[in-house]
Amino acid sequence: MAKTALELTPEEQATYHPGRRYDQAQATERLDQAWRVAHAAARLLREQFGASRVVVFGSLAHRLWCTPWSDIDLAVWGIPPERFFRAVAALTDLASECALNLVDPENCQPHVRQAIERDGLDV
Repeated sequence: MAKTALELTPEEQATYHPGRRYDQAQATERLDQAWRVAHAAARLLREQFGASRVVVFGSLAHRLWCTPWSDIDLAVWGIPPERFFRAVAALTDLASECALNLVDPENCQPHVRQAIERDGLDV
């Protein structure tokens, strides 16, 4: 069965570099754009939904994993459950060229929570 990047062992992570196949200028622009979206999303989640913490994880947190097709994975704390899906909907307008995933670290798969704790970057 195939693995996601989050499920790779440290040894597999050391050799996993999908971004190397793409033009460096293209990869750098895509990475910069994704970070701009992540910061805008964090601002929106704090200001409109009361988020107390927002963390980037996944391919955006690992520069070498980021490709032109990478999504933006965000973990968020402090949004009440009844407002969570409204927050997800509000984020769809920010990321027209890439998928943006919002995760509640208290209610996600253990391997995702471990990746957030291990590799996450506060924004």
